[in-house]
Amino acid sequence: MTDPLLRDVLRLIQDVVVEAKGSGLDRESERRVETALTRLAPRNGTALPDSGFSERDATVLFADLRGFSSISASYPAQLVLTVLGRCFGLMTEVVLRHYGTIDKFMGDGMMVVFNGEKSSPRDHAQRAVLCAVEMQIAMNELRQRHRAEGLPEIYIGIGINSGRVMAGLIGSDAYRAYTVIGEEVNLAARIEAFSLRGQVLMSEATYRHCADFVSAGERIEVHVKGRSEPACVRELLGIPELGRVVPRQELRKSPRVPIDLDVEYWAMAGKLVVGAATRGRIRNIGYHGLLMETPEPLQLYSEFKLAFDLPCLRYRVGQIYARVVSARNEGAHHRVGLEFTSVDVESSNKIQLFVQMCLQGEVASNGHSQP
Repeated sequence: MTDPLLRDVLRLIQDVVVEAKGSGLDRESERRVETALTRLAPRNGTALPDSGFSERDATVLFADLRGFSSISASYPAQLVLTVLGRCFGLMTEVVLRHYGTIDKFMGDGMMVVFNGEKSSPRDHAQRAVLCAVEMQIAMNELRQRHRAEGLPEIYIGIGINSGRVMAGLIGSDAYRAYTVIGEEVNLAARIEAFSLRGQVLMSEATYRHCADFVSAGERIEVHVKGRSEPACVRELLGIPELGRVVPRQELRKSPRVPIDLDVEYWAMAGKLVVGAATRGRIRNIGYHGLLMETPEPLQLYSEFKLAFDLPCLRYRVGQIYARVVSARNEGAHHRVGLEFTSVDVESSNKIQLFVQMCLQGEVASNGHSQP
């Protein structure tokens, strides 16, 4: 088959058959479909007209492996590929079971589309959230298997959004792919960036479709790149009527982003600041704590007052107190994990906004806005 558009149609048919039956057409069946498509082509031999994009309701799910880069750097390539294949194979099975369409794989992540139908206007969102819960359950079971085999344990974060999307073929005559695009797709990807390991976050639009079907956390506002107003998200906890619950993970307090910021810190004696300020470097930061590099070792559970600038926000965090919860030495460097014990409301909001901007690539490693 030489016509590029006919090749696209045949490829799409193969995808539909795989999703419905679990395997594609054999060579003879593919030849028969190819013959039928060729007969549908115009008699003058020109390509079928490109129908362009169509607008439709859909729910889009993004899933991404957490901490996979560090695993790739620590284990042999063959083992990494084995683990990756297991994870994606397992997630693909769950997606197909809920009639989702895998739009693409992106490194250590995947994008899935659940298309809506007029006869069941909320069904696409319900299938997506159930799929997400069962993906986390399946990954939890796989981690137990990996633990028993001495293999690295993999976690995923998931983001979901529902709305109107544009669907169609993108590419050239050499290669085209069927995909969906639009602001709602972008929002789903942004929401996924906020999800922690083992967590599922969904937009308020998705929640409205299935509020009576899911158990969810409180509404949370997050900064989304490219939007003047914050977006509202909720954590998906489970599907009560089906007895499905997202497995809870330890140490899942907030996202952490790598950063290189100057920080001043003062020792505390009770509620009093003692001594002069010492300078250190912030190496990563989250909503509730940070990792600090210091010129001297700090005692576990000791408390400090901190002050540091968030250059991209033109804001100085000055009324923040923290406790040392971990400490390790790396040669001449001392690194301590600090958990915030007291933060004023404005500083807390600025830190959260800063972390969310970092997650979306709006902030450089020095804390300044990206050009």
